[in-house]
Amino acid sequence: VCTMSFKCGTTALMVASYNGHYECVRELIMQGADINYQRETGSTALFFASQQGHKEVVKLLFEFGASTECRTKDGGTALTAASQHGHAKVVDTLLKNGANVHDQLNDGATALFLAAQEGHVTVIRHLLSSGAKVNQAREDATAPLWMAAQMGHSETVRVLLLRGADRDAERHDGSTALFKAAFKGHNGVIEELLKFSPSLGLLKNGSSALHAAAMSGNIKTVLLLLGADADPTLVNKSNELPADLTKSDRILKILRPKLLNVDS
Repeated sequence: VCTMSFKCGTTALMVASYNGHYECVRELIMQGADINYQRETGSTALFFASQQGHKEVVKLLFEFGASTECRTKDGGTALTAASQHGHAKVVDTLLKNGANVHDQLNDGATALFLAAQEGHVTVIRHLLSSGAKVNQAREDATAPLWMAAQMGHSETVRVLLLRGADRDAERHDGSTALFKAAFKGHNGVIEELLKFSPSLGLLKNGSSALHAAAMSGNIKTVLLLLGADADPTLVNKSNELPADLTKSDRILKILRPKLLNVDS
C-alpha cells in the first residue's frame, strides 16, 4: 500500500519528503515504502527532500538506504537539485553520503554550474572543496564563470576566479565572461574580472568587451573598461568602432575625444 502512486507516479513518501514531514516519512518507511521508487520524471523522495532543503529528512532517507544515483529524465540528481536551490547543508550531507560531485544534467551542467548560475557561494565552496572542476562547461561550452557573470553574481565570480576559473574561457559563440558582463552592465562583476587581467581585445566573436558595453549603453561599464586600457579604436568584424554602436550621447562624448587623440 505504501508504494501506491498518484498522478505521474508520485508516492506518499515523495509528498512527505517534499514537505519535510520527518515523522510521516519515518512512518511510511517503517510501513514498507520503497525509498528509491522513481516517478515518471525520474524523481525520488531523496530528490524532493534535497530540492526543498530538508536536511533531517535527507539524513533519514540515507539511514534506510536511499540512493544518490537515481536520475531524472533531464539527468538531474539529488545533488544537482540541492545545489541549484542553494541548500548548502543538504549538499554537504549528500557529498558525505556518496553523492558524485561530477554529476551532470543531460546538457552537461554540473552541480557547480547550477550553483554558480544562481549565485550560491556557500554551495560553490562545498563543491570545490569536494573536487568539483571549476572550468567544467556545459555542452555549449558555457563555463560556470561565464554563467555567473551573465547573471551578475559578483561574489560568485570572485570565488570562482580565486579558485582557478579561466577568465577568458569562451562559449561556442566566442563570447567571454567579461564580454557578457559588459553587455549586461554588471559592473560589480566587471570589477572582479578586471582584477585578473582578462582579454580586452577582439574575441573570436569578432568583437570586444568595449563594443558590448557601448552597445548596451552603460556609461560606468564603458568607463571601467577604458580605465583598464580597453582600446576604443578597435574595429569589430563589421568594421565598426565601439562609438559606432552606441545610442548614448554621453558615451559618444567619452569615446570621441579618444579617437581624435589617436588621429592627431
